[in-house]
Amino acid sequence: MSAMRRVIRSLNTAVDCPSLTRFSLHPPKSVEVEFSNGIRYNLSAEFLRIYSPAADSKVRSFGGEKVIFGRRHVGIMSAEPIGNYGVRILYDDLHKTGIYTWDYMYHLGSNKFTLMRNYIRTLKKHGLSRDPPRRKR
Repeated sequence: MSAMRRVIRSLNTAVDCPSLTRFSLHPPKSVEVEFSNGIRYNLSAEFLRIYSPAADSKVRSFGGEKVIFGRRHVGIMSAEPIGNYGVRILYDDLHKTGIYTWDYMYHLGSNKFTLMRNYIRTLKKHGLSRDPPRRKR
């Protein structure tokens, strides 16, 4: 995708976010959201968890860069509507403080592949894994 198209897409996401028309929870692995422009996104539990908007997302800092790792198998236990603007998702690692607005969900869906690619690069850069650490016996 050309640089100009990426800029236009990013501006459209920020300015003209369509309204949510459907939210479907598919526990434990994903959420599906559909917007008024007909675009539908399937967002995995891992993806949503690592991009949680919460301040206390069990983040580890590496040289000032905040990284969540080991969440490949995280599951979604439930979701609770927050007003008419978003949802709070409860994960099986007991994280539950992030409120995902519909605009943020649209941003995540619109940029899913780039965000995930950047996340995997960040993990590799710091020698981390998407898999949870092995428990010592």
